Amino acid sequence: MDTTIVAEQTHQPCPSCGSSDALTINSDGSSKCFSCGEWKVGDNYTARLTTSTKPNMNYSFLSGEYLDIPARKINRDTCKKLGYSIGSKDGEPCHIATYKTPEGETVGQKLRFKDKRFSCIGKPSVFFGQHLHPNGGKRLVITEGEIDALTVSQVFDNKWPVVSLPTGAQSAVSVFKQQFSWLSSWDEVVLMFDNDEQGRNAMKEASNILPSGKVKLAKLAHKDANDALLKGEGKAVVYAVYNAQVWRPDDIIDGVDVYDRLKNPRKIKAVPYPYAGLNAKTHGIRRGEIVTFCAGSGIGKSLVCRFIAHDLLVEHESRIGYIALEESIERTAQGIMSIELKKPLHLHHDAFDQATEQAFFKTVGCGRFFMYDHWGSLEGSHLIDRIRYMAKCMDVEYVVLDHLSIVVSGLGDGDERRLIDNTMTRLRALVEETNIGLILVSHLKRPEGRGHEEGANTSLAQLRGSASIAQLSDMVIGLERDQQNLENADLTCVRVLKNRFSGETGIATRLHYDKVTGLLAESTLNVDNPF
Repeated sequence: MDTTIVAEQTHQPCPSCGSSDALTINSDGSSKCFSCGEWKVGDNYTARLTTSTKPNMNYSFLSGEYLDIPARKINRDTCKKLGYSIGSKDGEPCHIATYKTPEGETVGQKLRFKDKRFSCIGKPSVFFGQHLHPNGGKRLVITEGEIDALTVSQVFDNKWPVVSLPTGAQSAVSVFKQQFSWLSSWDEVVLMFDNDEQGRNAMKEASNILPSGKVKLAKLAHKDANDALLKGEGKAVVYAVYNAQVWRPDDIIDGVDVYDRLKNPRKIKAVPYPYAGLNAKTHGIRRGEIVTFCAGSGIGKSLVCRFIAHDLLVEHESRIGYIALEESIERTAQGIMSIELKKPLHLHHDAFDQATEQAFFKTVGCGRFFMYDHWGSLEGSHLIDRIRYMAKCMDVEYVVLDHLSIVVSGLGDGDERRLIDNTMTRLRALVEETNIGLILVSHLKRPEGRGHEEGANTSLAQLRGSASIAQLSDMVIGLERDQQNLENADLTCVRVLKNRFSGETGIATRLHYDKVTGLLAESTLNVDNPF
């Protein structure tokens, strides 16, 4: 079967990726985008494929003459070395790049016509120039296109092994996988793709295929190697190859690169909690950390978080995101304003007087406090997106998320442990990405014997999931209160269960709730004997 496909329209807009001029439409109706790499089959091409069940491998390859290419400053010797000739197809002049296997068998030819029209005979499934170096060696340079391969070879007097990708940057990963054994036979592989976003991304993707330490990336200040040659700067290509840097993933840091960080350490800004005892253990709250408050049902987790959020908002003028999934945004707003007013608004039905209005504009209405109106929709991924939006678009510094169990329930049916683990992983990644401080509320599993409502001690073992909450949180703080103790029913013991920052754990303080003012203040009673 003849697989020659001639382009009829070039430099067309691509509907898939939005490129304005990368699409080529062939005479058989098929199309190829040289930006995103998408190939679409046309009606004529499909009909032609179905006329034969067995492809005809006896392609009629073209022969050409090795000549200088003045427009590219490429000489005849270079063209002859790599197998790049000038010929014609159906009477129309074209460049012919011949692709051969390491055994020397021609498997395809790429034809380049005037105005960047392309045609292909056979299937170029190897690197251009690969047949010249069948057994590997010390150093191989790979470019994105044949002209650049000719350029690099020429500036090194045609003495260095150079090859190019068969169909541009989009073919890098596939051909690297196909030719993995051959590529692995080289001590060093230098990639010099086009200096654009597509070329740079292709170099990174292809680099992941080969063993660590084998790949080096050459950086050019020019569009590509031939662009440098045309500007009389062929030495820049030589310099780029000699100074190519070993590729490593962005998250692998050479110890040498840490010198400046150690010499000039980044100051970690901590904001104090409104409770001295808690500050003594934790040294404050920091952005980039997850602080998880855990307790049994009805102990007062939400109340403690409100006081912390109010303090961050009013005393430290931080930007706060508050997501309370068990209550309406009106109830959340009342809770924050109540602290400012020293009066539990939800228990009073007074008119919206001047004091209440002042409290509103000092807290909820100050322009630095943002809530999420979930309207009963608790879909997990949607919630993560809203937190990201708060951080990146509203410049929120601290987010209160109350609470984890409802977030997990929004993910649908499934194993609770797995859902919690997945959610915590996503929250951890989100905190790292946005550098927010996340104040997270989590329920505890019921302990054996005395329950949390009777003042049972909290522990990391009582957290839900398979330990991911404890592992991925920077700080875990347990709250304990004996609701049945008439004398101390309003006292809450605050216990630090995990402290990644300083390692200090244990009872931090005791908080007393005033039913009249609604305030939660530190108690002067003995901290070491909570109940």
